[in-house]
Amino acid sequence: MIARKSLLGVLLSAAACAYSVHAQNLFEGAADNDDSTPGGRASNFATKASKQEKFDYGVASGDPLATSVILWTHVEPPHSNGPVSLTWEVSTDEFFDDIVASGKVDATLDTDHTAKVDAEGLEPGTEYWYRFKQGKRSSPIGRTRTLPTVGVDEVKFAVFSCSNYPAGYFHAYKDAVERGAKFALHLGDYIYEYPADGYASEQAEAMGRKSDPETEVITLKDYRRRHAQYKSDPDAQLLHAAMPLIAIWDDHETANDAYMGGAANHDPATEGTWQARMTAAIQAYHEWMPIRTGPAKEKIYRSFDFGDLISLHMIDTRLIGRDKQADPSEAPSFPIFLSSLFSPTRELLGQEQSIWLQGQFTNSPGKWQILGNQVLMSRMEVPIRILQYLGGDGLDPNNIPLFNNAVTAYITAKQKKAANVPLDQAELDLLDPTKNPKIGYNNDDWNGYPIAREKLLNGAAMAFANRDRKLVVLAGDTHNSWYADVAASGYFSANGGLTADTVVGIQIATPSISSPGLEYYLSAFPEAQVNQLFRGIIDDIKWMEASQRGWVMLTVSPSAVQADWIFVGNVFVKDFISSIVHTETVPAN
Repeated sequence: MIARKSLLGVLLSAAACAYSVHAQNLFEGAADNDDSTPGGRASNFATKASKQEKFDYGVASGDPLATSVILWTHVEPPHSNGPVSLTWEVSTDEFFDDIVASGKVDATLDTDHTAKVDAEGLEPGTEYWYRFKQGKRSSPIGRTRTLPTVGVDEVKFAVFSCSNYPAGYFHAYKDAVERGAKFALHLGDYIYEYPADGYASEQAEAMGRKSDPETEVITLKDYRRRHAQYKSDPDAQLLHAAMPLIAIWDDHETANDAYMGGAANHDPATEGTWQARMTAAIQAYHEWMPIRTGPAKEKIYRSFDFGDLISLHMIDTRLIGRDKQADPSEAPSFPIFLSSLFSPTRELLGQEQSIWLQGQFTNSPGKWQILGNQVLMSRMEVPIRILQYLGGDGLDPNNIPLFNNAVTAYITAKQKKAANVPLDQAELDLLDPTKNPKIGYNNDDWNGYPIAREKLLNGAAMAFANRDRKLVVLAGDTHNSWYADVAASGYFSANGGLTADTVVGIQIATPSISSPGLEYYLSAFPEAQVNQLFRGIIDDIKWMEASQRGWVMLTVSPSAVQADWIFVGNVFVKDFISSIVHTETVPAN
């Protein structure tokens, strides 16, 4: 999530993502016989789960490959904590007349009675139906699909971020199913760690969505309970049973503003070691998410190829490579802070992951190179003469006139320069980067790691040179909607690197599912003024919206990538009407 240590602090933070609901299934399983009866599709996916006492959290699939996919469920042991033996089945039809793969798997106490299986031997680009069975009881039926390998004309992704259970209903999940998305991408903050009276919980009790457990989650038991609450949400169950999920964690799956050695929301004096907490969070994540688990559970960066159309690279910007966020309040002086910020050794991905990603850029087949990334990568830089009025706790009301004057003067100077109107010396100084330098306002995103960002962009440009490749960066974290250029800063231009303002790709940032956006922090400013302020100050932003919840439908074809920002209205009430509010199309040429 946005760093509490960012230069805009709480003002321009858009906190975390947290917690889910109760049982509503994609398909209604059969309670007392061997055959499951599939329910309807789309809006009919959500059928009652009351007959599924042993499968109260539904089913899920994820990490699809061309010939395999992960299948997941949880089973409640009937009388003890012993293992429960399950049968799993994959069929080409929803009535299970053509079962093409099956097997046995145990749900044990060691995995919180969750069960995952890698269903192999499947056909590429094929839709399948799956279920789990225990005795005569069947789980809800899920639908999944494998990745295509040839002749890929179009892929539709539902892109999500920041699903905060006490902050509102998960309308975006249901809407994505009803609008026909084929694959779900979750960019992190699938759960939140806060206590029941924590961030964005003001409406939770009225909605019946108080966090469980009510304390902040710290132990393995805590993280398991919080994940279980998310998986009990009817709209989450609907989504998971309708399509495979490809997910990556951000910070709130562990703790706010996490990095390798700790987190802003972790106090070793009262909450134990960071290593113990992180290990517990990672274990619960692998237990409760349909992710392919390898020997090193902390390494979840991975790629997915959709033929030669898309190479999707999911990266970890949190736990395995990130140095602690630079904090101006902890530096002896501002020059020392800047020296730390621009250190060539400051890492976000870490060396091992960076080398892996460069190899993927170089060798993967996709025409569209899509980066599944948590935090904003576009330059979100604000002039020092504006930032000076923003403290760690946001904008002091006494500074609002000065802040407004500084913003107005800067935007006016930019507009005059663009219109070739002569500028006076004061205006020239405002636009002079040596007299009014710009730095990122949020040190928790890529702007807090500017040299690492520049290395990545130079590496991508080198890998794509003389090849038909386009970079699309997906982002979440801020709870707001953004469309922006991903441009170089020119730090390596003297040595033959990219020159300043060279556009390497585009950024598509999805709004949160339920966590509040900038309207939560900038309520004193009209929405239109907030949007105008950001677009006026920050050059690379092409469009933004900072007060609506929802998701992005990403439609990828050989000729273009189309992003539809879909908003779902009020997340505090159960009924909703969604609408496509903005569309951007990126042509292949």
